[in-house]
Amino acid sequence: MTDTPLLICGAAFTEDERARLSTAVSSVSVDAPRAIAGLAPGAAARLRAVAYKGHEPFGAAEMDGLQGLGLIANFGVGYDAIDVAAATQRGIRVTNTPDVLNDDVADLAVGLILAQARSLVRGDGWVRSGRWTKYGAMPLARKVSGARAGIVGLGRIGREIADRLAAFKMEIHYHSRQEKETPGWQYHADPVGLARAVDFLVVALVGGPETRNYVSAEAIAALGPTGVLINISRGTTVDEGALIAALEEHRIAGAGLDVYLDEPAIDPRFQGLENVVLQPHVGSATTETRRAMAELQLANIRAFLDGQPLPTPVN
Repeated sequence: MTDTPLLICGAAFTEDERARLSTAVSSVSVDAPRAIAGLAPGAAARLRAVAYKGHEPFGAAEMDGLQGLGLIANFGVGYDAIDVAAATQRGIRVTNTPDVLNDDVADLAVGLILAQARSLVRGDGWVRSGRWTKYGAMPLARKVSGARAGIVGLGRIGREIADRLAAFKMEIHYHSRQEKETPGWQYHADPVGLARAVDFLVVALVGGPETRNYVSAEAIAALGPTGVLINISRGTTVDEGALIAALEEHRIAGAGLDVYLDEPAIDPRFQGLENVVLQPHVGSATTETRRAMAELQLANIRAFLDGQPLPTPVN
């Protein structure tokens, strides 16, 4: 297997992740898909697999620059940066790293709800700045336990979020493409109806063209002045302009966000809002989970090069 070249594609790989891949498979590296065009023709022709980590588009042009390519192994559960239809048309397999990150992302969703409702970031500043001594207690916060939670996308991660929120004695509502077997949770046929029925709306959708602005301006408006939106999916799944406007005009109570359009250069208006908790896309960012993701990516590459079934195929 060490005679079969691998392309490690993405500046986001850590030194340990890159070393794990290059130790297992003879490899070359580029920082982004657009750099594939700069590979020497002979080297490009020998490549059979790509280990990809990043959010820049990996499309038909990049695939056509690698004539022997048979696999794109994505680091992450979301593969919306990869043109899967183009890969399938060319007989290229795509894999991702699902399940191993479900717990971390679900934990962060709960953390964002708590941080938003209980003013945890403001409370930290209240103590550090001395305002507690000077002004006394902060304004009262908002109770989470017993509230109504809505999950947009009851897939693997959405289900983990719902299970955690149920433990907070929350009334669980959800929307997905079809009704699912649940412990009596309330199904809603569309995001607008779901938003209207809940206090906290958690977006747990996959990214890609099919879910762009899935949580629309109408759905955001349906949350109302006491509603809170939490997004741990992709920035594309929410109408970001409508969300910012609703936050600025206090037409919703707040938001907790781990994802945005144009990361990391996010819309600067977010930074001036006190009713939103911001995180730098860290849903799966724990040592344990990132190692598990790296190992699963490598397992897919090994399986492909050995002619074995892929552990987590996308197409």
